[in-house]
Amino acid sequence: MNERKIESVVFLERDTFNTEFRRPRFDHEWIEFGQTSPQDLVSRLRDATIAICNKAQMRAETLAKLSNLRLIAVAATGVDNVDLDFCKSHGIHVCNARGYAVNSLPEHALMLMLALRRSLIAYGLDVKSGRWHESKTFCLLDHPLSDLRGSTIGIIGYGTLGQSMAQLARAIGMEVLVAERKNERLVREGRTGFEEVLKNSDVISLHCPLTKETRDLIGSEELRLMKSDAVLINTARGGLLDDAALLDALKDGRIGGVGIDVSRVEPPKSPSPLLDADLPNLIVTPHNAWASRQAMQTLADQLIESIEAFVEGQPRNLVV
Repeated sequence: MNERKIESVVFLERDTFNTEFRRPRFDHEWIEFGQTSPQDLVSRLRDATIAICNKAQMRAETLAKLSNLRLIAVAATGVDNVDLDFCKSHGIHVCNARGYAVNSLPEHALMLMLALRRSLIAYGLDVKSGRWHESKTFCLLDHPLSDLRGSTIGIIGYGTLGQSMAQLARAIGMEVLVAERKNERLVREGRTGFEEVLKNSDVISLHCPLTKETRDLIGSEELRLMKSDAVLINTARGGLLDDAALLDALKDGRIGGVGIDVSRVEPPKSPSPLLDADLPNLIVTPHNAWASRQAMQTLADQLIESIEAFVEGQPRNLVV
């Protein structure tokens, strides 16, 4: 009688979650590490058949040394940290998590939009500095106050999260423009040309993956097309934005406000000119738009279910 195979499951970045992960319902060894540095990847995964990672860089030079590895389960939607070409050519499957932040992330993006359109940070600073105490009228009106209802939002990236953002925007009375891919001549039905979206939107919200085509998607030229009071929101990937061009636009008053939840390098290195800028119309949150309590538990449950499905021979959420 053949002994049933015991899977070796190694969780590389357990500290990126503060929720419970139930153990898979198959024979396995479970090993977890709070964080894993690049130099420790090979030693920790040498005997692993299943690796769980979040942002760990699973590159060809590392994967080539892991002869037992059968599955990389990415505890996120984005898989730009994994060498998919190597995995495909060497029989390593890759699955990701999907749809878990369908409420959390759009709500976070909406929060950033509201805070910027209502000059929330600027007025909060005024109150703390005592300016309301000194006011000759009952209120302060020194910074712009604008409604989202009746304004236009341009959504760039129309997957699950982009669609959820559109639904939330329509619910509060915003007009929604869904952008066609940049540099596409043919505009699909239901989409609007990329440049037209930039020119006509009061709010731009990014929801696309980071690829060769989308890196530095918004730079100097794109910022020049936008309205001078427009708000730009990025809860997707830091590499979608040209940080230097964005900072220049903010300082020169060529854009109304920026809300970002992601950085090109995470955690950001110091100094970081954009993230360190002391500007009331720039709001930076630490890549936690996805991480509501409910969303995190959904991700944890989905990830284990996907690993179980793979072991049972019915894989799902496969990228490779």
